[in-house]
Amino acid sequence: MEKILVISETKDNKIKNPTLELLSYAKSIGIDTNAVLIGDKVNCQADLLAGYGAKTVYVADDPSLGLYSTSVYTKIIQDVVSQSGTSQIWFTASELGGDLAPRIAARLDVGAITDITKLTVEGQKITAHHPAMASKVIQECSFTEDGVRVLSIRPGFFDISAQMAATPKIVELSIPEKDLRAMVREIVADSSEGVDLTEAKIIVSVGRGAKDTSGVELVRPLADLLKAGYGATRGACDAGWMPHDTQVGQTGKKVAPTLYIALGISGAIQHLAGMTGSKLILAVNKDPEAPIFNVADYGIVGDLFKVVPVLMEEFTKMKSGKQ
Repeated sequence: MEKILVISETKDNKIKNPTLELLSYAKSIGIDTNAVLIGDKVNCQADLLAGYGAKTVYVADDPSLGLYSTSVYTKIIQDVVSQSGTSQIWFTASELGGDLAPRIAARLDVGAITDITKLTVEGQKITAHHPAMASKVIQECSFTEDGVRVLSIRPGFFDISAQMAATPKIVELSIPEKDLRAMVREIVADSSEGVDLTEAKIIVSVGRGAKDTSGVELVRPLADLLKAGYGATRGACDAGWMPHDTQVGQTGKKVAPTLYIALGISGAIQHLAGMTGSKLILAVNKDPEAPIFNVADYGIVGDLFKVVPVLMEEFTKMKSGKQ
């Protein structure tokens, strides 16, 4: 009998939406699903996981788990797999999933399919689409051997179902000793304000067409108006106009919002690899031959500094109900 184990991700001790997407999809295909919850002061989130489909929640809650540690998380997940009889392990294709999924597969000596953009599960048969060569090629992958199967799935490709009232079976996990070969003392990162790009339904992104920091700030009110995530290309980040944690692309974050607004972005293939999963793409660029128009659903050939005020005006009318 198939059993799915979803590896939960949290931020500020709250469950992130991509985890709820995985639980919702697992629930929709009718496979028994459990979840593992790791962190500090996170056990209060077990009922939420149950409400989206987790029958059993394996909880490792301890102050020592407040900072992510690869070796400790790996040991905890291995213990849960052996306890639960799991046949499939689902990660989000995030920084955490990117670190843990291949490591868990190696520890279990099984195969893994990562960075999945489309998934079909029919009992033991799994078919997954995996972008390759900067999304120029989409590989159709499946597992050829029995055993535990490890998958990591991009956020934004599954809908979140309605939450139901449910009480999970909770299994308290023992906390493994820290690996003294590698100890995390602290995490130093840019302060992230605004909407998380990996969870945003709307994203406004800027490229080198913004010209400089003042151009970036001119566009920011549009993102604020739409309550959107504010992203950027690698060029804009490397120029110092935007923080590196806002980079969308092959070496940045992979996003799949309902609406992606690309402003002053030419459409280099490295950027497209991170955002072509968007449901609707609106592009603004002065160059009518810009590659971004090849993937855009709607395109405006024009100066973004002239177009953005018009978009602000029109979106304001829509929000106020004045068409």
